[in-house]
Amino acid sequence: FIIELYPEKAPKTVANFLQYVNTGFYKGTIFHRVINRFMIQGGGFTPDMAEKDTRPAIINEAGNGLTNDIGTIAMARTSDPNSATSQFFINLENNQFLNYQSPDPELIGYCVFGKVVSGMDVVHKIGIVPTDNNRGFSDVPIKAIVIKQAKIKSPVAAK
Repeated sequence: FIIELYPEKAPKTVANFLQYVNTGFYKGTIFHRVINRFMIQGGGFTPDMAEKDTRPAIINEAGNGLTNDIGTIAMARTSDPNSATSQFFINLENNQFLNYQSPDPELIGYCVFGKVVSGMDVVHKIGIVPTDNNRGFSDVPIKAIVIKQAKIKSPVAAK
């Protein structure tokens, strides 16, 4: 699938994501969390569920006006709003409860930084694969869905 990025709305998030793409970090990672009618999450684990080492976390740019609608890509994080590193998710539904509401850590939301512009059929196919528990994680596809390559199709213009 192809993702369009929005550096004007989430500059630090897009720069972070592109650094991971440019270094080949995502090659061999998996979609490790798949929940039908919610989202697919990947970009941090190998097929044996080993977590990859990442760069430092980035600041949450969720208050950028973008919303967690079908097909958008957002940064995954822990309960700490500023903990996003390499993991991302693609929304399979309009997930308004993930949107920015206020700077309060409980209401800051998840930063959308792009959208799938081609291949959403592939994303939906991933969203319906059978899942199970694996090494303490839930909603893990039974058959690993491996990212073979992430690359920049057309360079982002520098500002």
